[in-house]
Amino acid sequence: ASASEMLPLLLLLLWAEALAEEQRFQLEGPESLTVQEGLCVLVPCRLPGTYSLWYNYYGYWFLEGADVPVATNDPDKKVQEETRDRFHLLWDLSSKNCSLSIRDARRRDSAVYFFRLKRKRTPGYTSYISSKFSVCVMALTHRPNISIPGTLESGCSRTLTCSVPWACEQGTPPIFSWMSAAPTSLGPRTTQSSVLMITPRPQDHSTNLTCQVTFPGVGVTMERTIQLNVSSLKILQNTSSLAVLEGQALRLLCDAEGNPPAHLSWFQGFPALNATPLSNTGVLELSQVGSAEEGGFTCRAQHPLGSLQISLSLFVQRKPEGGVGGVLGAVWGAGTTALVFLCVCFIFRVKTRRKKAAQPVQNMDDMNPVMLLGSRSHQHQFQRGMVSDHPAEADPISGDEQELHYAFLRFHKVHLQKPEVTNTEYSEIKIRK
Repeated sequence: ASASEMLPLLLLLLWAEALAEEQRFQLEGPESLTVQEGLCVLVPCRLPGTYSLWYNYYGYWFLEGADVPVATNDPDKKVQEETRDRFHLLWDLSSKNCSLSIRDARRRDSAVYFFRLKRKRTPGYTSYISSKFSVCVMALTHRPNISIPGTLESGCSRTLTCSVPWACEQGTPPIFSWMSAAPTSLGPRTTQSSVLMITPRPQDHSTNLTCQVTFPGVGVTMERTIQLNVSSLKILQNTSSLAVLEGQALRLLCDAEGNPPAHLSWFQGFPALNATPLSNTGVLELSQVGSAEEGGFTCRAQHPLGSLQISLSLFVQRKPEGGVGGVLGAVWGAGTTALVFLCVCFIFRVKTRRKKAAQPVQNMDDMNPVMLLGSRSHQHQFQRGMVSDHPAEADPISGDEQELHYAFLRFHKVHLQKPEVTNTEYSEIKIRK
């Protein structure tokens, strides 16, 4: 055929190919998706029609208005540097899959995208163009989850897990960081979780534990902080004594701090576990001290972690025949239940009161401590009290007036601070006939 006869046929082929190049198809599913930064999103795409295996097909995802694709299966085509290794074309011609996978989503990925299919053949190619699809990347609001199996007990190791189940496994693995004052060690981890071994101490109760997760692909860090709830109980030591005049009234107060709170009770002597208490509270009232009360009195703290106790040795002294005598209870000891790391401090308060009908019993808060022992450091030191070299004179008390002594036994909490000098105070009771 002559060239003039071939020209109309060639123009017809070019026109048909131009029409084919403009063919469009509708993406299935929604027209937009929202994803949080650092996470993953899948833009669904399914090819229309049927395709012959005799041809080579290539898919391209484009940012609207750009000539360089963000993802493609064409080895001869470059992609944008910003989306390299983050945007992937999930190409499968047999299932007509042309979906776009985005991982480590960034705020600047918010844009409109479309897909183009090209079929390379002789003398040209046919192109299919998808409808447009919008991607919106929002700020990350998800936070890590911290799980603690069971109850934290002082001295017992437990496994804590920090997880980000909402993170995608295809993304850049996040970096986990733990912050705690308690003794810890790292356990195994996965792309979505980290394990921490913790052995809490009493002083770790109510302290913070933080799990921090950084997504290096986008430079975003999220964290969660919890307060540790540590159950603890420290051993008590029986190393206290108090001297009281015969016939005086005595009130013993036992106060133990614990988590959960311990049940307190008083016993005479050194009781067995099934002994009957004198008092089922932390208060023991002795209206008139005599020889029958001389000996040991024990305060027992019943706690879910165990039953511990501390004893006070009571010495009863006969009333003096005359003159001036001095009586002082010297006390020392260690041990208590604990919310935080505690050191036992016993405070014995001894106060005299002349009985008058118009005078009420003095409030315990107004009494001065005979002795305050303790240390704010981890190494606790104790000293035995001594009688003051310069006792203060007391007003004369008639023989008909009965004195009332208060002995206040308190388990005193020591805060974890720098060691401070602790002054010891003494008080002397003088009795005149």
